[in-house]
Amino acid sequence: MRRFLDSVGPRRRASVRVFCTVLPFWLAIAFPAIASDTIVLKNGRRIVALSAVEDGDKIRYETSAGQLSLPKSMVDHIERGAGVSVASSRAETAANMGITPPSIEAGAEIEKAAVHDGAIDRNYLAHVQGEARPGDPAASETAALALHAASQFELARGDLEHALADERTALTFTPDNPVILMNVAFLHLKRSEYKASIEYLDRARRVAPDDPEVAKLAGWAYYGMNKPDLAVAEWKRALALRPDPEVQNALAKAQRDNQEEENYKENESSHFTLRYSGEAEPELAREILRALEMHFSAIESELSFTPPDPIGVILYTQQAFADITRAPGWVGALNDGRIRVPVQGLTSLTPDLSRVLRHELTHSFVGQKTHGRAPVWLQEGIAQWMEGQRSKDNAAVLVQVYDEKQAMALGQLEGSWMQLSGAIASYAYAWSLANVEYIVQADGMGDIERILNRIAEGSSTEGAVQEVLHVSYEDLAQATAAYLRKAYM
Repeated sequence: MRRFLDSVGPRRRASVRVFCTVLPFWLAIAFPAIASDTIVLKNGRRIVALSAVEDGDKIRYETSAGQLSLPKSMVDHIERGAGVSVASSRAETAANMGITPPSIEAGAEIEKAAVHDGAIDRNYLAHVQGEARPGDPAASETAALALHAASQFELARGDLEHALADERTALTFTPDNPVILMNVAFLHLKRSEYKASIEYLDRARRVAPDDPEVAKLAGWAYYGMNKPDLAVAEWKRALALRPDPEVQNALAKAQRDNQEEENYKENESSHFTLRYSGEAEPELAREILRALEMHFSAIESELSFTPPDPIGVILYTQQAFADITRAPGWVGALNDGRIRVPVQGLTSLTPDLSRVLRHELTHSFVGQKTHGRAPVWLQEGIAQWMEGQRSKDNAAVLVQVYDEKQAMALGQLEGSWMQLSGAIASYAYAWSLANVEYIVQADGMGDIERILNRIAEGSSTEGAVQEVLHVSYEDLAQATAAYLRKAYM
């Protein structure tokens, strides 16, 4: 997700030496906590949310996917006020602006019949689908709403694949229901399938031309397709129809992009749309596209995944990069769905720039493969491994930190790093790389790919690690330290 140029070559080694001197102050500066609630289901599963409230027969809760809900009958209890380690910044907000799924009430009886005791009742779904026949709109609506309730349950668990399958089946029973059309579009958005999302939104707009939710989601789809001008138009339309803080925040971000990129030149290749300011060399832009295509093929092979839509790449001056991203000073490139890189002063592709491009492109692959669910430590560890970084220079100090019982738990490194100091960020990068390097050296990229697949299916990252490697986070850290000793010391 994020990458800083200081981590290249000698400058990276210097910054890693610095973090040794600030270890005693970690707890004071590293991870400010925000309030959170944990929803404990009757089947034992736990859902960590920013907040959770009781609303009649439902529990509504806020997550990175927006506001979701569960039938109250599924919930055992709610644990209030547990701290979750999250750091945020204006750049973080720009990268992860929340998208709330369109709301539709299935009806309490249908919801309880479709989802109860912590699971989907597939027998009930089969029954109502069997009852739905042509000419019986009430039965068809019941089948659609039951499937929608199942889809929402799967979305809450992070299982986008089955959520999309159930929502699309619901659409077969009510093909002109604009809210279900929008929910299918929303799920495609969460899967970074922007063109598919637009297809369903166009259908929804024909049925409900003045629904602000259609314009809101269309703005997100166009923004994901690297068309900020169309995103701005859609979000302005949405706000004209109804005030919405989410849309207002998204519009402000897109307008900054649109204003900066208004006079940018544009190049395209098979998998990329590249924009660059007039101050960048046209030959440099062409070299960057060639390098990106080469890296695309390599990463595609390693991760067994192909992003569905072209990836946006923006080349900035240093000042424009700082103004647009509003990232900390140690951030030297950024991927918030688009790869943003400052190239001021460069006239040709350098080895360092090529590594940065490969690093940021890895984020695009991992983010889309896991539907944005991969935590920062895993993202950054894989991205560094893919660009060619190894732990040799940092092994001794990482082992020393671990032996002194001051190593950061991987759970602490799952959230944003955007408020970390440069020294602590250097440690976080080095420790994340070491853990990924240990995993890879045992079985190539196979275990990494399997971990990412399980995260995409809805597992927590620690749960995915346990399923694939049969170790906990704590065990993984211990094994990583042992690997560093053996391999480099």
